[in-house]
Amino acid sequence: MNPLLSVADAQARLFALAPCVASERVPLAAAAGRWTAEPVIALRAQPGADLSSMDGYAIRFDDLPGPWRVIGESAAGRAFGGSIGRGEAVRIFTGAAMPAGADSVLVQEEADHDGDTLTLAGEGPPRRGASVRRRGLDFDQDTELIAAGTRLTPAAIALAATGGHGALKVNRRLRIVVLATGDELVAPGTASDDPLALPEGNSAMLAAMLADLPVDVTVAGIVPDQLDALVAAFSGASADIVVTTGGASVGDHDLVRPALEAAGGAVDFWRIAVRPGKPMLAGRLTNAMVLGLPGNPVSAFVTATLFLRPLIAAMAGAADPLPHPLRAELAEPLPANDHRQDYLRGTFVDGRVSAAAMQDSSMLATLARAMCLIVRPPHAPPAAIGDTVDILPLA
Repeated sequence: MNPLLSVADAQARLFALAPCVASERVPLAAAAGRWTAEPVIALRAQPGADLSSMDGYAIRFDDLPGPWRVIGESAAGRAFGGSIGRGEAVRIFTGAAMPAGADSVLVQEEADHDGDTLTLAGEGPPRRGASVRRRGLDFDQDTELIAAGTRLTPAAIALAATGGHGALKVNRRLRIVVLATGDELVAPGTASDDPLALPEGNSAMLAAMLADLPVDVTVAGIVPDQLDALVAAFSGASADIVVTTGGASVGDHDLVRPALEAAGGAVDFWRIAVRPGKPMLAGRLTNAMVLGLPGNPVSAFVTATLFLRPLIAAMAGAADPLPHPLRAELAEPLPANDHRQDYLRGTFVDGRVSAAAMQDSSMLATLARAMCLIVRPPHAPPAAIGDTVDILPLA
């Protein structure tokens, strides 16, 4: 039997196997959560002119300490049309363009205005250039605002809009088909007198895990443990990624691997040095990627976190598709680890992280209470209270 693949090696093989989907240009409102297919370059400077950052009076610094004659007003979107000369000032508001000739703003709290006459008040004069946002302070025209392969957050959408863009080139949404396998499964909410009937929750869980990603998920239902039925399900799936849960191990009723091959697909790798989730497999079926996740719900959750979500990100054009761990201190000690990389369900106690006492991969209640996954590398030595560990936060 082939040795187990490390998590990092399995992720690298998965990304090498996966194609990147085609790009399209979409309006900003449809671009959130997508990955950029090209750099986003500023079409304009921001701000586009010297602006006031406060309400007050635009003056020439060399005219201090005044007095000044107020000759007009500049408001946002309604600039003062002329220029100011010696001893002159313009009433100005936040976001308004600085008049020609002015180089500083005397904020209104530092000024006395009586009729057309302005005098200095307050604790002291402003510095040269005070309360002025210079043209290009945020960015200049032709600046790269967003690199290719960057996920478009709300702030990035605002940045692109301010940079002059109404639409962006992004990679298209992916089509995901989820198949649950197992004779013991029944649809959620189905009434049954059979104590062995198991409500199928993995499909809904996976759909929820992908809800923030640019994907269209089809939950194709439950497929019985019959080779012909699984082959038909694979053959009828039209998707960029086909995800199965259950049936990926080595038992007599674990038929995902032979069914995939009978449908014309091929397995690229199988069995990962990870706990939970060792029997996960990955392969191809014509133009689709296939991920066979374990049936145990926690195993399915962990492998979806480590492989399915990163695979979607990679195919959607992410420059960096992997989740990035944070560091946290332990509230309780942890024992040494064996040859598999562990992902322990954990919670925070007084700012420190603590692993749940029970880590069985069937225990959804523990997963639902978890705030993070504690990462324990292969052959990690015992860890004491106060030691730092890597964690993957859970929403």
